[in-house]
Amino acid sequence: MIVDCAHYRDGRRQDEGAMPLEQAAARCRQGGFVWLGVFEPSPGELDRVREIFGLHELAVEDAAAFHLRPKAEQYEDGTELIILRTARYDDEREEIDTGEISVFLADHFVITVRQGIASELHEARSRLESRPELLKTGSSSTLWAILDQVVDSYAPVVGELERDIEQIEATVFSGAVAPTERIYSLRREATDFYRAVHPLLAVLTRRLQPGRTPPALQPYMRDVHDHLLLVNEEVAAQRDLLTTVLEANIAVISVEQNKINLRQSATMERLTILASVFLPLSFVVGFFGQNFAWLVTHISSFTAFLTLTLLGVLLPCLLLYVWLRRRRNRPTPPLPEASPVGRNAPTSSAQ
Repeated sequence: MIVDCAHYRDGRRQDEGAMPLEQAAARCRQGGFVWLGVFEPSPGELDRVREIFGLHELAVEDAAAFHLRPKAEQYEDGTELIILRTARYDDEREEIDTGEISVFLADHFVITVRQGIASELHEARSRLESRPELLKTGSSSTLWAILDQVVDSYAPVVGELERDIEQIEATVFSGAVAPTERIYSLRREATDFYRAVHPLLAVLTRRLQPGRTPPALQPYMRDVHDHLLLVNEEVAAQRDLLTTVLEANIAVISVEQNKINLRQSATMERLTILASVFLPLSFVVGFFGQNFAWLVTHISSFTAFLTLTLLGVLLPCLLLYVWLRRRRNRPTPPLPEASPVGRNAPTSSAQ
């Protein structure tokens, strides 16, 4: 459960390696602050941390659950809970892996509860330990280090999403049909990523209020806020672009479907012409194939056969021609005129 637990005082780490929870709680009363980092603890382990450090039970419940949005909560004992969403792009699956970091921030201790594989904090701890001037500012320096790493990890995700969107965009606007499922998948990932980024702006804005962050850390917090603003704008633009790409892809699909319908219509036209060519022959064969006594006894010469054949073919053709001619000459009914609005038109029964 415990990844690392260290006591920091006067800008330096006091011990090498992790220490037990009871010893860490005792060090909180010796000045400085303790940074305890745990990874995917069980409910029983979280309860033990709550009892030793006196955490609020609702805060522990929030840390155990997985949230869709970052948030910050202040409790009566002065402890603040900040929940962050982390993100990492998986090149093999071409998907975004998300995680969560819950930070319990107090004057004398910092407890980070990590959920998910995309929540590594070793780099943030190492960077902070190399900056003793920031460690001297107190436990708030750990929040800066965590926020800085989380926001910096967003940039590669934005870049990979941009690359995937450009590939889909190039396919669609070249006139080819892109997989609609892939576009929906990208838009869902961009939306989930936006939910992780956008609410974090409110958390950072709150930390930038007077009295919540030591003055020495204010420029660093503003720098993180600026980076987060840029990421938020890029993710919002990607969502809008994916909506446009999806609409364009639907239009391309419609064009391709129309082309298929035209090819099917042309094929049906050829088959109809071919059937029309053989229709008179089918009529002749059907007529003379009737086994009636009159046909057998009265068609005794080639002249009678030819006469009946021509009459049987020409008469239907003539009737068809007359019907088509009358249909063509039939007048087209006029379209109903639109009633004028606002000019010489009754507007109510009272008039």
